Amino acid sequence: MDIKISTENSLLDIDFIHQFLTNAYWSKGRTKEEVKRTIKHCFNFGVYLNEQQIGFARVLTDYTVFGYLMDVFIIDEYRGNGYAKELIKTILEHPELQGIQRWMLATADAHGLYKQFGFDALPDPNLIMGKMNQHY
Repeated sequence: MDIKISTENSLLDIDFIHQFLTNAYWSKGRTKEEVKRTIKHCFNFGVYLNEQQIGFARVLTDYTVFGYLMDVFIIDEYRGNGYAKELIKTILEHPELQGIQRWMLATADAHGLYKQFGFDALPDPNLIMGKMNQHY
């Protein structure tokens, strides 16, 4: 792969991340302050090609029991090159995340990508509950 994936928050381009997320179906309208807050409280992964950020993902986690994969994206012009696969692989193999017992995520359109890494529909979704204050 000719990309660099880093967990160094100082490399993240907040404007770039906000621009993408504020237009994505799952985070439409998210403010820059909200993006900064989510980054502050998560384990973040930036994807870079020739020093330019082209993707992002974050994990909400306690580093032991639970990890929730969120805001995963590669910008349109770089999709189809295997970068998303490399990003997911890097996240799941990261040494700090090896103790996680349960991974979760939500997606409307990338089931095929995540199934390659062992994600699947919950065996008993009735066990999982949620509360939405806002719907994206």
